[in-house]
Amino acid sequence: MAEKSGPPIILDHNLWGNFTHHYGSDLDHHDVPDGPDRIYMDYNATTPVDPEVIGVVTDALTDAWGNPSSNYLPGLKARDIIYHSRDTIARMVGGKAADIIFTSGGTEANNLVFHTAVEHFRKSKTSAEGVTNSQQLNGRGSLPHIIISNVEHDSIKLTAKHLLKEGKADVTFVPVSKVTARVEVEDVIAAIRPTTCLVSIMLANNETGIIMPIKDICQRVKDVNKQRAASAPRILLHTDAAQAIGKIRVDAHELGVDYITIVGHKFYGPRIGALFVNDPGTTTPVYPLLFGGGQERNFRPGTENTAMIAGLGKAVFGKDKIHFNSHFSGSDILPNTCNFSILGRGLQGRRVLSTCRRLLASVGAACHSDRGDQPSHILLSCGIPYDVATNALRISVGRSTSREDVDIVVEDLRDTVEQLERMN
Repeated sequence: MAEKSGPPIILDHNLWGNFTHHYGSDLDHHDVPDGPDRIYMDYNATTPVDPEVIGVVTDALTDAWGNPSSNYLPGLKARDIIYHSRDTIARMVGGKAADIIFTSGGTEANNLVFHTAVEHFRKSKTSAEGVTNSQQLNGRGSLPHIIISNVEHDSIKLTAKHLLKEGKADVTFVPVSKVTARVEVEDVIAAIRPTTCLVSIMLANNETGIIMPIKDICQRVKDVNKQRAASAPRILLHTDAAQAIGKIRVDAHELGVDYITIVGHKFYGPRIGALFVNDPGTTTPVYPLLFGGGQERNFRPGTENTAMIAGLGKAVFGKDKIHFNSHFSGSDILPNTCNFSILGRGLQGRRVLSTCRRLLASVGAACHSDRGDQPSHILLSCGIPYDVATNALRISVGRSTSREDVDIVVEDLRDTVEQLERMN
């Protein structure tokens, strides 16, 4: 079987750039403000909405205008869109659909976490010590203590300062290192008190681009939680991932966090947000800021903004769908080879290839092409999970591949995945 191919830089930035919603290098000048002669380079502030996102938002406004709590067709369509968007967003950060709470944006999501932490502390202390709520609020009980860095976004910093000013919480602003510009793990651990109820450190800084050691911080804080007295509240762990999602891998369980803030307009989606909560209301507390009609399981009531939720789900579609099976820390790879899996039920590598109209590729080495749907033992030996390896495709490129070839393959794969998902 002949193998289609394409130059490596195109593979990284055109082929998968289309899947991950057109990073900055793929945007035409007319997609950004200030006219055709200006080059937009402020993507950390906001990103233009991807044309495909605009398409699903428009479709939702047209066809799914009903109240998602209704049982007539436009409402059922809205409910279905919200469910699938929730599931897609959850999988992007390694969670399940029930872990996602939609919000108006990142600021609301961050405020919800801080409100929850204070309430969690109050209820934990009341339960453990038998004191009344009024005693806590009048200062005869100890105040909740929150740890943040001194380089957080204003929606974190000003929320913390407000709680401090109002006498509702104590706050430690851990300074970043002047050597690394990171929050150092030991500085966070040193700041912990018996009353600490929340550690909130951003995953990546919006001005410097520095990635914070969230995984290490979480591991150490969890060790502290195990050693705490029964009367001490559990320290909750939150990261504002607004600047990280769409740029680096973000997996809640790998990081070890309880909460992740997700902001759509930072990765070519609409101006809507979401909060990942690890098993909300059961494993991890959530106390609502708003009260109303019971939507979002009462964690964030209010009739759902179906169109924006649809857009957010579309914006993360490619990101959560693709797993690169040849990206390993510290290892280089051949410039012409890409092994990846399109995640999802019914998207086994052989099934995808047999459905593609144009793409000719393989699921592994040609000499092992008789193994049916069994995943490559090479991938399994490298630690790729079985269900991911089953969906693997190998694209290897050559000198005759053109940019047009790559664009055709992108569209072919996209159409194939959509067709198979409809069949599923």
